Amino acid sequence: MKHFLVSTLLMTSAAQADVPQIVADIPPVHSLVAQVMGDLGTPTLVVQPGASPHDYALRPSEASAIAKADGVIWMGNALTPWLSETITNLANDAATLELGDLPQTSRLEARDDGHDHGHDDHSDHAFDPHQWLDPDNAVKWLDAIAAQLSQLDPENAGTYFTNAAEGKARIAVEISATEMRLSDLNSRPYIVYHDAYQYFEKRFGLASSGALATSDATPPSAADLAHIRDEIQSNNITCIFAEPQYNPRLVASVFEGDTGKIGLLDPLASTRPLGADLYPLLIQDLTTAVASCLGDAPN
Repeated sequence: MKHFLVSTLLMTSAAQADVPQIVADIPPVHSLVAQVMGDLGTPTLVVQPGASPHDYALRPSEASAIAKADGVIWMGNALTPWLSETITNLANDAATLELGDLPQTSRLEARDDGHDHGHDDHSDHAFDPHQWLDPDNAVKWLDAIAAQLSQLDPENAGTYFTNAAEGKARIAVEISATEMRLSDLNSRPYIVYHDAYQYFEKRFGLASSGALATSDATPPSAADLAHIRDEIQSNNITCIFAEPQYNPRLVASVFEGDTGKIGLLDPLASTRPLGADLYPLLIQDLTTAVASCLGDAPN
Protein backbone atom coordinates (compact mmCIF):
# COMPACT_ATOMS: atom_id res chain seq x y z
CA MET A 1 0.00 0.00 0.00
CA LYS A 2 2.85 2.36 0.89
CA HIS A 3 4.57 1.62 -2.41
CA PHE A 4 1.30 2.34 -4.28
CA LEU A 5 0.91 5.74 -2.58
CA VAL A 6 4.49 6.73 -3.34
CA SER A 7 4.07 5.71 -6.99
CA THR A 8 0.84 7.65 -7.26
CA LEU A 9 2.44 10.78 -5.82
CA LEU A 10 5.37 10.49 -8.19
CA MET A 11 3.06 10.08 -11.19
CA THR A 12 0.97 13.09 -10.11
CA SER A 13 4.07 15.23 -9.66
CA ALA A 14 5.36 14.20 -13.07
CA ALA A 15 2.02 15.06 -14.71
CA GLN A 16 2.00 18.51 -13.07
CA ALA A 17 5.60 19.10 -14.10
CA ASP A 18 4.65 18.49 -17.74
CA VAL A 19 2.04 21.26 -17.73
CA PRO A 20 3.52 24.22 -19.64
CA GLN A 21 4.63 27.33 -17.79
CA ILE A 22 2.57 30.20 -19.18
CA VAL A 23 3.05 33.94 -18.75
CA ALA A 24 0.18 36.42 -19.31
CA ASP A 25 0.61 40.17 -19.65
CA ILE A 26 -2.38 41.83 -17.88
CA PRO A 27 -4.88 40.63 -15.25
CA PRO A 28 -7.84 40.10 -17.66
CA VAL A 29 -5.69 37.93 -19.96
CA HIS A 30 -4.26 36.12 -16.93
CA SER A 31 -7.83 35.39 -15.84
CA LEU A 32 -8.78 33.86 -19.19
CA VAL A 33 -5.63 31.71 -19.21
CA ALA A 34 -6.33 30.64 -15.63
CA GLN A 35 -9.84 29.58 -16.67
CA VAL A 36 -8.48 27.39 -19.45
CA MET A 37 -5.68 25.88 -17.34
CA GLY A 38 -8.04 25.16 -14.45
CA ASP A 39 -6.57 22.79 -11.88
CA LEU A 40 -3.69 21.80 -14.15
CA GLY A 41 -1.61 24.88 -13.44
CA THR A 42 -1.46 28.61 -12.79
CA PRO A 43 -0.16 31.24 -15.24
CA THR A 44 2.27 33.93 -14.13
CA LEU A 45 1.25 37.59 -14.40
CA VAL A 46 3.68 40.15 -15.81
CA VAL A 47 1.98 43.54 -15.32
CA GLN A 48 0.93 43.66 -11.70
CA PRO A 49 -2.54 44.89 -10.61
CA GLY A 50 -2.85 48.67 -10.54
CA ALA A 51 0.08 49.28 -12.91
CA SER A 52 -0.19 50.72 -16.40
CA PRO A 53 0.60 48.14 -19.10
CA HIS A 54 1.84 50.77 -21.55
CA ASP A 55 5.16 51.58 -19.87
CA TYR A 56 5.67 48.92 -17.25
CA ALA A 57 9.11 48.33 -15.69
CA LEU A 58 9.77 44.62 -15.20
CA ARG A 59 10.82 43.29 -11.83
CA PRO A 60 13.60 40.68 -11.79
CA SER A 61 11.13 37.96 -10.78
CA GLU A 62 8.89 38.80 -13.73
CA ALA A 63 11.81 38.79 -16.16
CA SER A 64 12.82 35.41 -14.76
CA ALA A 65 9.29 34.04 -15.28
CA ILE A 66 9.33 35.19 -18.91
CA ALA A 67 12.73 33.56 -19.44
CA LYS A 68 11.42 30.23 -18.08
CA ALA A 69 8.09 30.35 -19.93
CA ASP A 70 6.99 27.72 -22.42
CA GLY A 71 4.36 30.11 -23.69
CA VAL A 72 3.52 33.83 -23.55
CA ILE A 73 -0.09 34.91 -24.03
CA TRP A 74 -0.50 38.66 -24.36
CA MET A 75 -2.64 41.36 -25.95
CA GLY A 76 0.02 42.40 -28.41
CA ASN A 77 2.41 45.17 -29.35
CA ALA A 78 -0.26 47.90 -29.45
CA LEU A 79 -0.87 47.63 -25.69
CA THR A 80 2.58 46.64 -24.39
CA PRO A 81 5.17 47.57 -27.05
CA TRP A 82 8.03 47.03 -24.58
CA LEU A 83 7.05 43.38 -24.10
CA SER A 84 7.81 42.39 -27.69
CA GLU A 85 11.53 43.08 -27.28
CA THR A 86 11.49 41.43 -23.87
CA ILE A 87 10.04 38.24 -25.32
CA THR A 88 12.65 38.28 -28.09
CA ASN A 89 15.49 38.74 -25.62
CA LEU A 90 14.32 36.44 -22.83
CA ALA A 91 11.92 33.90 -24.32
CA ASN A 92 12.71 33.62 -28.00
CA ASP A 93 11.90 29.89 -27.99
CA ALA A 94 8.57 30.27 -26.19
CA ALA A 95 5.29 29.87 -28.06
CA THR A 96 3.52 33.23 -28.26
CA LEU A 97 -0.14 34.09 -28.73
CA GLU A 98 -1.07 37.73 -29.44
CA LEU A 99 -4.78 37.89 -28.74
CA GLY A 100 -5.28 41.40 -30.09
CA ASP A 101 -3.90 40.43 -33.49
CA LEU A 102 -5.95 37.28 -34.05
CA PRO A 103 -8.12 37.54 -37.20
CA GLN A 104 -11.29 36.76 -35.21
CA THR A 105 -10.66 39.61 -32.76
CA SER A 106 -12.78 42.74 -33.19
CA ARG A 107 -10.69 45.83 -33.80
CA LEU A 108 -11.72 49.49 -33.55
CA GLU A 109 -9.77 52.54 -34.65
CA ALA A 110 -8.20 54.58 -31.88
CA ARG A 111 -10.20 57.67 -30.95
CA ASP A 112 -8.62 60.98 -30.09
CA ASP A 113 -11.69 63.11 -29.56
CA GLY A 114 -14.16 60.92 -27.69
CA HIS A 115 -16.28 60.32 -30.77
CA ASP A 116 -16.88 57.18 -32.77
CA HIS A 117 -14.62 56.47 -35.74
CA GLY A 118 -16.14 53.08 -36.45
CA HIS A 119 -14.86 49.57 -37.11
CA ASP A 120 -11.61 48.93 -38.93
CA ASP A 121 -11.02 45.22 -38.73
CA HIS A 122 -8.29 45.03 -41.35
CA SER A 123 -6.58 48.41 -41.26
CA ASP A 124 -2.90 48.91 -40.49
CA HIS A 125 -3.68 52.30 -38.90
CA ALA A 126 -3.52 52.85 -35.16
CA PHE A 127 -6.24 50.96 -33.32
CA ASP A 128 -7.59 50.90 -29.81
CA PRO A 129 -5.79 48.10 -27.93
CA HIS A 130 -8.35 47.72 -25.09
CA GLN A 131 -9.99 44.81 -26.90
CA TRP A 132 -10.60 42.72 -23.78
CA LEU A 133 -13.42 45.12 -22.83
CA ASP A 134 -15.61 43.54 -25.50
CA PRO A 135 -16.57 40.24 -23.88
CA ASP A 136 -17.30 38.75 -27.31
CA ASN A 137 -13.55 38.95 -27.91
CA ALA A 138 -12.88 37.11 -24.65
CA VAL A 139 -15.24 34.32 -25.71
CA LYS A 140 -13.24 33.88 -28.93
CA TRP A 141 -9.93 34.00 -27.11
CA LEU A 142 -10.78 31.14 -24.74
CA ASP A 143 -10.78 28.69 -27.67
CA ALA A 144 -7.56 30.21 -29.03
CA ILE A 145 -5.90 29.84 -25.62
CA ALA A 146 -7.10 26.23 -25.36
CA ALA A 147 -5.68 25.50 -28.81
CA GLN A 148 -2.32 27.03 -27.91
CA LEU A 149 -2.07 25.13 -24.64
CA SER A 150 -3.09 21.92 -26.40
CA GLN A 151 -0.19 22.28 -28.82
CA LEU A 152 2.18 22.60 -25.88
CA ASP A 153 0.48 19.88 -23.83
CA PRO A 154 -1.50 17.48 -26.09
CA GLU A 155 -2.26 15.04 -23.28
CA ASN A 156 -4.44 17.60 -21.53
CA ALA A 157 -6.11 19.03 -24.64
CA GLY A 158 -9.53 17.70 -23.65
CA THR A 159 -9.33 19.42 -20.28
CA TYR A 160 -8.27 22.73 -21.82
CA PHE A 161 -11.19 22.78 -24.26
CA THR A 162 -13.66 21.68 -21.58
CA ASN A 163 -12.47 24.50 -19.35
CA ALA A 164 -12.73 26.95 -22.25
CA ALA A 165 -16.33 25.89 -22.88
CA GLU A 166 -17.17 26.47 -19.22
CA GLY A 167 -15.53 29.90 -19.37
CA LYS A 168 -17.50 30.84 -22.49
CA ALA A 169 -20.75 29.86 -20.80
CA ARG A 170 -19.97 32.00 -17.79
CA ILE A 171 -19.06 35.04 -19.90
CA ALA A 172 -22.27 34.55 -21.91
CA VAL A 173 -24.22 34.86 -18.66
CA GLU A 174 -22.49 38.16 -17.92
CA ILE A 175 -23.16 39.42 -21.45
CA SER A 176 -26.88 38.70 -21.12
CA ALA A 177 -27.02 40.32 -17.68
CA THR A 178 -25.23 43.42 -18.98
CA GLU A 179 -27.53 43.71 -21.99
CA MET A 180 -30.58 43.61 -19.75
CA ARG A 181 -29.21 46.02 -17.15
CA LEU A 182 -27.94 48.67 -19.57
CA SER A 183 -30.62 48.47 -22.27
CA ASP A 184 -32.48 51.57 -21.02
CA LEU A 185 -29.35 53.68 -20.54
CA ASN A 186 -27.95 53.79 -24.07
CA SER A 187 -29.03 57.39 -24.76
CA ARG A 188 -27.56 58.88 -21.58
CA PRO A 189 -24.23 60.65 -22.15
CA TYR A 190 -21.28 60.55 -19.76
CA ILE A 191 -17.58 61.40 -19.57
CA VAL A 192 -14.69 59.00 -18.84
CA TYR A 193 -11.23 59.75 -17.51
CA HIS A 194 -9.45 58.32 -20.54
CA ASP A 195 -10.83 56.81 -23.70
CA ALA A 196 -10.39 53.11 -22.97
CA TYR A 197 -13.97 51.90 -23.12
CA GLN A 198 -15.22 52.04 -26.68
CA TYR A 199 -15.25 48.23 -27.02
CA PHE A 200 -17.57 47.98 -24.02
CA GLU A 201 -19.59 50.98 -25.24
CA LYS A 202 -20.11 49.60 -28.74
CA ARG A 203 -20.99 46.15 -27.52
CA PHE A 204 -23.69 47.47 -25.20
CA GLY A 205 -24.81 50.61 -27.03
CA LEU A 206 -23.55 53.25 -24.61
CA ALA A 207 -23.11 56.94 -25.41
CA SER A 208 -19.81 58.38 -24.17
CA SER A 209 -19.40 62.09 -24.88
CA GLY A 210 -15.66 62.35 -24.38
CA ALA A 211 -12.64 61.83 -22.14
CA LEU A 212 -10.66 64.08 -19.82
CA ALA A 213 -7.29 62.74 -20.95
CA THR A 214 -6.15 61.63 -24.39
CA SER A 215 -4.34 58.67 -22.80
CA ASP A 216 -3.78 57.14 -19.39
CA ALA A 217 -0.15 58.30 -19.53
CA THR A 218 -0.93 61.99 -20.10
CA PRO A 219 -2.88 64.05 -17.54
CA PRO A 220 -5.55 66.39 -18.92
CA SER A 221 -4.47 69.92 -19.68
CA ALA A 222 -6.35 73.08 -18.71
CA ALA A 223 -7.70 73.19 -22.26
CA ASP A 224 -8.92 69.58 -21.97
CA LEU A 225 -10.76 70.38 -18.75
CA ALA A 226 -12.33 73.47 -20.27
CA HIS A 227 -13.51 71.45 -23.27
CA ILE A 228 -15.06 68.82 -21.03
CA ARG A 229 -16.84 71.47 -18.97
CA ASP A 230 -18.36 72.78 -22.20
CA GLU A 231 -19.45 69.25 -23.12
CA ILE A 232 -21.08 68.81 -19.72
CA GLN A 233 -23.01 72.05 -20.05
CA SER A 234 -24.12 71.62 -23.65
CA ASN A 235 -25.13 67.95 -23.33
CA ASN A 236 -26.57 68.05 -19.79
CA ILE A 237 -24.11 65.39 -18.63
CA THR A 238 -24.59 64.30 -15.03
CA CYS A 239 -22.11 61.39 -14.82
CA ILE A 240 -18.34 61.23 -15.08
CA PHE A 241 -16.17 58.17 -14.46
CA ALA A 242 -12.88 58.20 -12.61
CA GLU A 243 -10.33 55.38 -12.46
CA PRO A 244 -8.71 54.03 -9.27
CA GLN A 245 -5.15 55.07 -10.07
CA TYR A 246 -5.94 58.74 -10.83
CA ASN A 247 -6.68 61.73 -8.63
CA PRO A 248 -10.45 61.84 -7.96
CA ARG A 249 -10.27 65.58 -7.19
CA LEU A 250 -9.28 66.24 -10.79
CA VAL A 251 -12.33 64.36 -12.01
CA ALA A 252 -14.61 66.14 -9.52
CA SER A 253 -13.27 69.54 -10.60
CA VAL A 254 -15.00 69.38 -13.98
CA PHE A 255 -18.41 69.69 -12.33
CA GLU A 256 -19.41 73.23 -11.44
CA GLY A 257 -20.83 72.77 -7.95
CA ASP A 258 -22.72 69.67 -6.86
CA THR A 259 -24.35 68.93 -10.21
CA GLY A 260 -23.19 65.44 -11.10
CA LYS A 261 -22.25 61.95 -10.01
CA ILE A 262 -18.79 60.41 -10.11
CA GLY A 263 -18.55 56.73 -10.91
CA LEU A 264 -15.50 54.47 -10.92
CA LEU A 265 -14.39 52.31 -13.85
CA ASP A 266 -11.45 49.93 -13.54
CA PRO A 267 -10.57 48.49 -16.98
CA LEU A 268 -8.01 46.07 -15.53
CA ALA A 269 -10.02 44.93 -12.48
CA SER A 270 -7.03 45.91 -10.37
CA THR A 271 -8.80 45.40 -7.03
CA ARG A 272 -10.08 41.91 -7.82
CA PRO A 273 -8.11 38.80 -6.80
CA LEU A 274 -6.23 37.18 -9.66
CA GLY A 275 -7.70 34.02 -11.13
CA ALA A 276 -10.41 32.61 -13.35
CA ASP A 277 -13.13 34.71 -11.69
CA LEU A 278 -11.49 38.07 -12.43
CA TYR A 279 -12.65 38.48 -16.03
CA PRO A 280 -16.37 37.79 -15.46
CA LEU A 281 -16.22 40.05 -12.40
CA LEU A 282 -14.59 42.78 -14.51
CA ILE A 283 -17.59 42.81 -16.85
CA GLN A 284 -19.93 42.69 -13.86
CA ASP A 285 -18.13 45.59 -12.16
CA LEU A 286 -18.21 47.77 -15.29
CA THR A 287 -21.91 47.07 -15.68
CA THR A 288 -22.69 47.93 -12.07
CA ALA A 289 -20.66 51.15 -12.24
CA VAL A 290 -22.39 52.34 -15.41
CA ALA A 291 -25.85 51.42 -14.16
CA SER A 292 -25.27 53.12 -10.81
CA CYS A 293 -23.98 56.36 -12.31
CA LEU A 294 -26.45 56.64 -15.19
CA GLY A 295 -29.45 55.00 -13.58
CA ASP A 296 -30.85 58.12 -11.94
CA ALA A 297 -29.88 60.46 -14.74
CA PRO A 298 -32.70 62.15 -16.68
CA ASN A 299 -33.48 60.92 -20.18
